[in-house]
Amino acid sequence: MLRRRELGLVALAGWAGSASAQSSGGFHDSGLVGKLEGPEILTDPAQRPKQFKEAPVLAEQVRAGRLPPVEQRLPQDVMVVKPLRSTGRYGGTWRRGFIGPGDSENGNRLMSADKPLFFNEAGTELRPCLVRDWAVSEDGRQITLHLRRGLRWSDGSPCTADDWMFWFEDLYSNRDLVPAPAPELASNGKPGRMVKVDEATIRFEFEEPYFLFPQMLAGDTLVGGGSTRLQSDGRTYALYAPMHYLKKYLPKYTPVEELTRQAKAAGFGNWVEHFKFRSDWRLNREVPTLCAWRMVQPINTQLWVLERNPYFYAVDSEGQQLPYIDRVQMTLAENPEVVNLRAVAGEYDYQERFIDLGKLPVLLENQDRSGYRVHLDLGFNGADSALYPTLTYSEDAEIGKWLRNADFRRALALGIEREQLNEAFWLGLGTPGSVIPDESMPQSPGEEWRRKWSTHDPAQAVALLDKIGLKKDSEGFRLRGDNGQRLRLEIAVAQTLSPTWPQQAEMVVQHWRKIGITADVKVMERSLWYTRAYADQHQIALWTNNGTENLYLFPRYVLPVDPLGGVMSNAYAAWYASNGAQGKQPAEPEMQRAFALMRAATSQKEAERNETAKEIWKLAVDQQWGIGLVGLSPAFMGVRVVNRKLENVPARTAISQHCRTPWGGHPEQWFFT
Repeated sequence: MLRRRELGLVALAGWAGSASAQSSGGFHDSGLVGKLEGPEILTDPAQRPKQFKEAPVLAEQVRAGRLPPVEQRLPQDVMVVKPLRSTGRYGGTWRRGFIGPGDSENGNRLMSADKPLFFNEAGTELRPCLVRDWAVSEDGRQITLHLRRGLRWSDGSPCTADDWMFWFEDLYSNRDLVPAPAPELASNGKPGRMVKVDEATIRFEFEEPYFLFPQMLAGDTLVGGGSTRLQSDGRTYALYAPMHYLKKYLPKYTPVEELTRQAKAAGFGNWVEHFKFRSDWRLNREVPTLCAWRMVQPINTQLWVLERNPYFYAVDSEGQQLPYIDRVQMTLAENPEVVNLRAVAGEYDYQERFIDLGKLPVLLENQDRSGYRVHLDLGFNGADSALYPTLTYSEDAEIGKWLRNADFRRALALGIEREQLNEAFWLGLGTPGSVIPDESMPQSPGEEWRRKWSTHDPAQAVALLDKIGLKKDSEGFRLRGDNGQRLRLEIAVAQTLSPTWPQQAEMVVQHWRKIGITADVKVMERSLWYTRAYADQHQIALWTNNGTENLYLFPRYVLPVDPLGGVMSNAYAAWYASNGAQGKQPAEPEMQRAFALMRAATSQKEAERNETAKEIWKLAVDQQWGIGLVGLSPAFMGVRVVNRKLENVPARTAISQHCRTPWGGHPEQWFFT
């Protein structure tokens, strides 16, 4: 399989004129896949620059008296970034594409500088971010975070431990805002608490060891996503919030009658809706941020625009305040196909989102004419595309009964001809199989689990359908048990990251016809898809399992543990997150076992946690909670189109969910020549 992928890429690179690729015959010698790299975060205080500089546009504001000098805007514990290749120059606009108000993640990923911790370029080691340093007690029950002293919000207000305590006491503990607690704030199901030590120090205390917690703070989790990431989709999780701006919109600080009046005047039904708008960085330009850029034109317009944050907490190794780039401009595209056409025309400076691997030959053919470079970043996740039967689907009782039947799910998995999908939509460069991560990942249960229930075996699929009692009509199609009509499934596809998802689903439908299963494909706008997913209204959802290469940092596509995960069962997820106070308890003993393993992992050290993850993966594959199609490829945000004038861009970035591509490449240190 690997050899075929190597030859496919070499052929493409050679077709585009790469002599080195033609002669080498090697995957990484194709010139399209580089080495993982990124800038260095300098943590030695002796390496802190003695003097600071700023962008010309900010210097003008300082001279005009509209901003304090740069020395007063930067924190005492400034983050120092040694650029990847060279010190940059200020200026320019980063042009990018997005596909509408449902495309929040496009911008969220650019705002990832507001995470407590982050990862290195490989996504394997922790690095400081908002938190300058951290410590775990010997027994694992206390995790202490040392915040950057002198940190300021984008409006110049101080950001201190009080903003963290405000979130914990006034937002997280308010069930009108946070209906279900975050499972990541509990160790083995027992909730922890946040304690203020001093103005720049926060401590988390747990009843049981929680050696995993620092990784949770760096991952794309409910507690590690950052303020912009997790206030923008209706969930008030984040660990901190701008107290000086938001507190006046809470009943604790303003009478609820006045809040209701304000909400109605602003066009909202109640104070909760109004509060969520006020805390939503995509729509409300007033809400302060800690990120490199701040929003100045909202997502619900033709241009979604960000401009530099004059109080951003990072400088380069020569003392120049970052970011180098003045402005990020995302232009609305009608659909992913338009994004690809504009990329080919050279209209974007850095675009990985929505770029179709199937367009690779065209992208290579036009890179000289349009002035860009193409990079391929390989994923470590097992399924760029996966089918997720909703385990608590109830709108059609007959369909729901079969979706909860493991042998039915296995039959669906065995009825898919993944090799055909790989050739048609991955150019033969992906790896067909189950949802497990790459074998190089320490949590992988072994390559034999890539094939389990995940090869094309229509005869076995038919036998399983016979075994569970699904009768057939004269044409061999399976019948409902309640009314004798044909059993008809529906695959829900969002108009989103992969432009070929609708076509992939249609091909799966054709495969299933050969085992007697009738199905339809329903394509919908991303926001509607999410709304229905959160309500467990999809029968089968087509999505990805990107991020699951590190199970604990992004488990929602392996187990339903995120209250708003949206692909398996939000009823189960609410039960898990609330320790049984909400939602629905799983009836399946296998799911109960997986939940118990997941809870136990928080108290385990790394080696034991990895073994636990392997057991969870085995359960997930055997039960086919997610039906993997094709993965381990650059298809999911791993095809990058980069302006040749954009410098300090990594040759390869980790496209894992917890690395938040493109932020994993540290765009604050990119610059235009």
